Amino acid sequence: MDGDKVLIVMTSGPDTPQRCASPFLLAIAATTMASDVRLVFMIDGVLLLKPEIAERTFAVEGGRSVAGFIEDTMGAGVHLCACTPSLQLHGLAPEDLVDGVEMIGGAALLAWAKESQVVLSF
Repeated sequence: MDGDKVLIVMTSGPDTPQRCASPFLLAIAATTMASDVRLVFMIDGVLLLKPEIAERTFAVEGGRSVAGFIEDTMGAGVHLCACTPSLQLHGLAPEDLVDGVEMIGGAALLAWAKESQVVLSF
């Protein structure tokens, strides 16, 4: 993409479901503005990338599941990334996550943040 770079960092997990929709919605909105978007899941946020957790986590009762937001966001061209040390924190491996998630370490995250015109954190 030729647009600006946007970095959204999600540290909140399934214990705070009310925080789960906004990062996805903003990531999709940024792609409609021709931005190259990375949505990075860190700390407890990586738990949202486990299929069984994504399917049963809802920001609003009766609303869409995180799994639905993941599908829409990936379909919009957003790069979903998981922090490798955060996976270790929760005893997870890359194969425990939804398909298509990229692994990212601290150096890559910092490089992307430095190049981004917008950095948001949830």
